[in-house]
Amino acid sequence: MARPLAVLFDVDGTLIDSNGLHVEAWHQAFAASGYQVDRAQIAGLIGMGGDLLVPAVLPGADPAEQERIEDRHGHIYKGRYLHEAKPFPGAHELVARAHAAGLKVVLASSSDEEEVDSYIDRLGIRPFVVTRTSNSEVATSKPAPDIFATALEKAGVPADRALAVGDSPYDAESAGRCGVRTIGLLSGGFAAERLEAAGVVALFDGVADLLARFDASPLAGVPVTPAGDS
Repeated sequence: MARPLAVLFDVDGTLIDSNGLHVEAWHQAFAASGYQVDRAQIAGLIGMGGDLLVPAVLPGADPAEQERIEDRHGHIYKGRYLHEAKPFPGAHELVARAHAAGLKVVLASSSDEEEVDSYIDRLGIRPFVVTRTSNSEVATSKPAPDIFATALEKAGVPADRALAVGDSPYDAESAGRCGVRTIGLLSGGFAAERLEAAGVVALFDGVADLLARFDASPLAGVPVTPAGDS
């Protein structure tokens, strides 16, 4: 494997400890619309964009209802929970380390621009980020390939010279559909087996673990199996 030129970071659950907060916001959004949805079901879908999460929970709901619930989640999350979302220990340092290693740092997020901007400032990584994505730039969110395809295009890096870092199987599936290998993190609450089944090429406990083992990781050019290969 050639040395990577870029690292495409997912944000929620990867750099920012926010997955549980999103579960609560989704639970309240569904309840406000008259649907009692188990939190465990929602937790298993975190990492999908709302455009796919809502129909996964309510496949029979009409598109207008699905959009209302998605919008309600956004309002609840920003109003009640966004300020509670904190960077994982080591997140700033990992991004800085990747930048110092000569990697283009890209944030490949399905969140909206306001949330991504808030996270960038909270992480203190604005000087290191060359570009980022948001849900306004794509037709379909993760696990569709759009987010990572857009990130690659904006970074000007071919898929085989980039690595994704994410906490959910939807990150790995989305990146894999673009030919990008994914480093999986266990910080988002997904089991190692589920991340491996989605195609991650390496597993770490979280950003602090990846930082501690950076020089022995795929980010330093250590060979990995291409996404989709056995």
